[in-house]
Amino acid sequence: MSADEYPVPPPVVGRGAVFVEHRLKSPQVSESAYIAPTAVLAGDVSVGPHSRVLFGAVITAEGGPVQIGANCVIMENTVIRGVPGQETRVGDDALIGPHAHLTGCVIEGGSRIGTGAVVFNGARIEAGAEVEFNAVVYVNTVVPSGVAVPMGWFAGGQPAELVAPGDWDRIRAIMGPLDYPGTVFGVAASDTGTPMSDVARRYARGLALHHRDHIVPDQRHTPSYQSPQL
Repeated sequence: MSADEYPVPPPVVGRGAVFVEHRLKSPQVSESAYIAPTAVLAGDVSVGPHSRVLFGAVITAEGGPVQIGANCVIMENTVIRGVPGQETRVGDDALIGPHAHLTGCVIEGGSRIGTGAVVFNGARIEAGAEVEFNAVVYVNTVVPSGVAVPMGWFAGGQPAELVAPGDWDRIRAIMGPLDYPGTVFGVAASDTGTPMSDVARRYARGLALHHRDHIVPDQRHTPSYQSPQL
């Protein structure tokens, strides 16, 4: 038998990365994307053409899908978490720095999220906006196009008000109406005194389906030939 007669092996993406079938959904990754070994993609996650998910990054669909567009860079040890009822999407040409944490939020195209930044549930970073190192974008906040949240600052509101670190009175005043307990944990405003033990139990129940997860073997990391609709 000649070399030409051997079957061509199927293409594989993310060789050495951990792809997890969660809630009966497996990650869908473009053939031209790069998923590093030690990265983890779990559940209904899609990664578009020419995007790069680097070492130690975790992208997990915890009851809501996660869409990563084209030409995105998701750097080392970033966490992106999809949740029920809130869109989680990173648009085309976005750069997400190392150790950033994004949950249930939208990062529009051409945006940059700096190292260690946190973007909470229901937030939207509009096209071309930036969130600098270790800045916090609070729940249900909109950072308009062209705005940069400074290093270590707090952003809250629609549109975002930017508050310097240490101005706790102003930060607390902004936080209240944005309803962190209701947005993140589904606790009604009248129940904000709910003990954290109750919230933790509710959260644990929501994550119980991980017991039924399956690791997808490398040879089944078949590429997606259609980019996500973003």
